Amino acid sequence: MEPRTYRNSFSNERFHSFVIRHQTADLWIGVDPAAFQNEMADVALAILKSILDELEAYGTANPIFKKSLKPCSVEEDAPVTIRQLAAAGEKAGVGPMAAVGGLLSETVGRELLENFSLGELVVENGGKLFVKLQNPLVLSIFAGESPLSGMGGMEILPEQTPLGIGTFTQADRSPMEYGKADAVMIACKEAALSDALTTGFANRIKKPADVENVLNRTEIVPEILAAVLVCGDQIGVRGEFELKILG
Repeated sequence: MEPRTYRNSFSNERFHSFVIRHQTADLWIGVDPAAFQNEMADVALAILKSILDELEAYGTANPIFKKSLKPCSVEEDAPVTIRQLAAAGEKAGVGPMAAVGGLLSETVGRELLENFSLGELVVENGGKLFVKLQNPLVLSIFAGESPLSGMGGMEILPEQTPLGIGTFTQADRSPMEYGKADAVMIACKEAALSDALTTGFANRIKKPADVENVLNRTEIVPEILAAVLVCGDQIGVRGEFELKILG
């Protein structure tokens, strides 16, 4: 696994952080220091294992669910997590597993919010985030070889949280992601949906000239609160969040 050095961009003064890992999942969790308790790691790891075990069991019985690159229907009595993944994939036009990263971040995050009194929380899982804030937070936009990489950031205000944020860069590319975008960032109230939509829109960008058309397509998805698309020297931004220029 590549070192996730971007995690260093989160302030050590603002967030007390810890990492939980199980199978291929690797989650960075940051909370306001005054609220931190050692038991948080145990609670987070327990729910992470539970979700992954459930996904593994369902995927073994329904192998097409894990392999499909297209939306995949599931039974009405399927586990809640499975139905969440299927719904996100259907909305984004991608396979259900494209939403797993966001699902894990939000489910772990909400478990912590239910069990502990937290002022701030960030759960990051391979660029798929679930956040709850007390003060504004600017997320830098890293865009690989693009000349725009690191020049801007999306400012998230406390009143807009909790919410999920999906991010994509070429460095994080998986078999489900085959577009040429340098970076895509999508914010929604549901992290699984933001994750799936990030993949879906990233796949539509094959060249810089596609950015404007793909940005226009994001407008027909009402769940999208904000979107940032970067390819080469082209950037498209829309939504409720302000884009900050970084020095």
